[in-house]
Amino acid sequence: MSDYTIASSSSGRIRVEDKRIINCQADVNQLVPFKYKWAWEKYLAACANHWMPQEINMSADVALWKNPNGLTEDERRMVKRNLGFFVTADSLAANNIVLGTYRHITNPECRQYLLRQAFEEAIHTHAYQYIVESLGLEDGEIFNMYHEVPSIRDKDEFLIPFIDTLTNPEFKTGTPEADRQLLRSLIVFACIMEGLFFYVGFTQILALGRQNKMTGAAEQYQYIMRDESMHLNFGVDVINQIKLENPHLWTADFRAEIRGLIQKGVDLEYRYAEDTMPRGILGMNAPMFKEYLRFVANRRCQQIGLDILFPGAVNPFPWMAELIDLKKEKNFFETRVTEYQTGGALSWD
Repeated sequence: MSDYTIASSSSGRIRVEDKRIINCQADVNQLVPFKYKWAWEKYLAACANHWMPQEINMSADVALWKNPNGLTEDERRMVKRNLGFFVTADSLAANNIVLGTYRHITNPECRQYLLRQAFEEAIHTHAYQYIVESLGLEDGEIFNMYHEVPSIRDKDEFLIPFIDTLTNPEFKTGTPEADRQLLRSLIVFACIMEGLFFYVGFTQILALGRQNKMTGAAEQYQYIMRDESMHLNFGVDVINQIKLENPHLWTADFRAEIRGLIQKGVDLEYRYAEDTMPRGILGMNAPMFKEYLRFVANRRCQQIGLDILFPGAVNPFPWMAELIDLKKEKNFFETRVTEYQTGGALSWD
């Protein structure tokens, strides 16, 4: 059945038990009755968390960046490398959703959330562009880092084959091999891209914000991190529901393969941590991120029912968990004002 086929009246009304995450033969256009209420609740929560980059005042960030003594060279390198990764990362995420995942998920309430998630990825890409523009950074340098900086390029090159699987117009689910390809790509997207590759950058910029530096950028990163946390949790729910409905996919060999991919993700993200902060700054250093990434990787394994990879790993940044849970109304770094200005409207003199 085509995704866009409208079920005829002779086929009977849609029942909850007719719905499935993938390979569903019921009408994908009929939203109710809900089978996966968690998907609808996440959609509503995401709508309630709506924000836009221009809400954030960047005046203090611009003044700090313009001041030769405002940030150290290591801090400036860290900010620019951060933006260099993120300005394209959320575009990759949006492409993966719109051109791939949405087509293969056959449940309408899950699709409703995916539409909201795709819009949030656009907002995130907008936010990074807004920061680059506000700070007056060189577009060519920042937007080409994913080609020119090995630690950024390697992460993207790791992800591309899994995105290509889902966005290939010839790819279709319905066989164990194809369904396992879909599940593999969903795990890489949710647990490694959104659930691991974003966390060094989030921690670094939010650490600056905690020291009252780059507070406008840090506030935007916090909103983004809150959104991405929900993306991750939605992805985990989808993954686990697919496993529940298709237990034959979750073989020992497949589980071992996924653990290997998560291990590779940890290695790539640690290389990025070393590149973005070759020396210790802000009370952090690269070895602390090795421990943090192992802690996060263990959490991702547990969320999808895998044995942990790094027994004994602990979280060296407990404040990160607190920041994820803050509500939109919280004035994160006391930067919110009613009359805000974009960086492009600010005087540099």
